[in-house]
Amino acid sequence: MHLARAVGLDPCSEQAAVHQGCFIMMAFFYTKVYKKEGRRDDTPCRTYVSDPRAREEIVLETKNKYLYCRECDLASQSSIRNFVKRFGKEQSKLDILINNAGVMRCPYTKTQDGIELQLGVNHIGHFLLTNLLLPKLQASAPSRIINVSSVAHMRGKINTKDLNSENDYDPGEAYNQSKLANILFTRELARRLQGTGVTVNAVHPGIVDTELTRHMSFFNSTLSALLLKPFVWLFIKSPRQGAQTTLYAVLDENLQHKTGIYFR
Repeated sequence: MHLARAVGLDPCSEQAAVHQGCFIMMAFFYTKVYKKEGRRDDTPCRTYVSDPRAREEIVLETKNKYLYCRECDLASQSSIRNFVKRFGKEQSKLDILINNAGVMRCPYTKTQDGIELQLGVNHIGHFLLTNLLLPKLQASAPSRIINVSSVAHMRGKINTKDLNSENDYDPGEAYNQSKLANILFTRELARRLQGTGVTVNAVHPGIVDTELTRHMSFFNSTLSALLLKPFVWLFIKSPRQGAQTTLYAVLDENLQHKTGIYFR
């Protein structure tokens, strides 16, 4: 879990943002924000991370010493609630929420609350976190919620008869379902928040070189590494490149009143 103070919608003010997900991409995110034109170099960027390695990575990349470790496990609803409670005590406002954490094509596993892991982390965890943080987002309006989805949502179906994939688990179908849930959540929340000053949009970052593919045999087999990866890597983005769509959705001033949109 990453939590930060950063310059976002208004380059002359200090704002608060919450972001979960790949810490390498996060380092580039803060580098971009930190160097954004109009930001004072002496403005502290307070960042909370759950992984000490993430802290070291971001410190080296951004030269920002205001980093602290915090826990927010999206596979545990009690962990999410504890994070929000602590956040409420430490921060008076929230301007940006980026829901970026995810798992992909993993073996069948359940969250601590008994939900299939991909649906639980990729959607339910973000759903709960977002709703718990909504009061601060609304009080801080104009504010933005960015849900990082995937083009895989186009192949997704919501299996209402077996939402938890207990009877017939297919890792790919479960992932696609979770990404479709992201899009449906984005559109419905955007509709409900019309006129509040809180915008909700979704982004597809592309195929990015992160740990998300660790459960995909294609990316881990020796044969594919020798024969196919040199060609596949032509279409894979670096974390810096993958962060650009999210950065656009977070920082572009022309999007201040745009909501319910899917960017790719």
